[in-house]
Amino acid sequence: MARTRLALLNAAHAAEDTRRNFRRELDAELVEFHCPSGELPETFAFDGCVVTGSKASVYWDEPWIGRLKEWVGEAIEAGLPFLGVCYGHQLLANVLGGRVEPMDEYEIGYRTVEQDGQNRLLDGVDDDFLVFTTHSDQVTKAPPGATVFARNDYGIHGFRKGHVFAVQFHPEYDTETARNVTEGKDELSDERIGAVLEGITGENYRDACEAKQLFDNFLAYVAEHTPERVVSASDRAD
Repeated sequence: MARTRLALLNAAHAAEDTRRNFRRELDAELVEFHCPSGELPETFAFDGCVVTGSKASVYWDEPWIGRLKEWVGEAIEAGLPFLGVCYGHQLLANVLGGRVEPMDEYEIGYRTVEQDGQNRLLDGVDDDFLVFTTHSDQVTKAPPGATVFARNDYGIHGFRKGHVFAVQFHPEYDTETARNVTEGKDELSDERIGAVLEGITGENYRDACEAKQLFDNFLAYVAEHTPERVVSASDRAD
């Protein structure tokens, strides 16, 4: 059986940690495209796509973001399954007609999220589960027709529409990434950063690993829903 082939749309400006984390967690052939550098696939000949986190905001007026949105919209229309994480969650919401806005308060650190138990992406995950979060934008309105399946007191943490799944939290993070990201938040006070760093423990990481089940669940879904027909982006443009 051929290995699942995914387009990894790496939206992180410093791509190394993001690349390492997703390659560790996804048992698939990943073809990476560094979106801030202008890289995008020239074809939809993949079994599915993953959109990663980023320090960018989906509402920024930057050419690479506009091109990424356009490609993602066309790929969704072509029937490709998608998984979005953090920025990817927000970008997919935006492309599908949802609303993304800046937050009044930064959410960062290990936090509890509640799920409804009705979405296969989180099959095998407890109704209340621990995850690492870091974001200052949020999906304030899910796309029309989408199902919200995960929330916490900061808002929406997971939605699905058709073949598109998206989560606000970071199931791919290891403790090294969590520390690096936290230490780089110059906009936060030293006290807030210190408190988050204190929570980055082996115990919290082990508990948060439960949410990594969603990667296997997504791959299982992709295996069941490989598009019957894939075409190139240029063909669709014609």
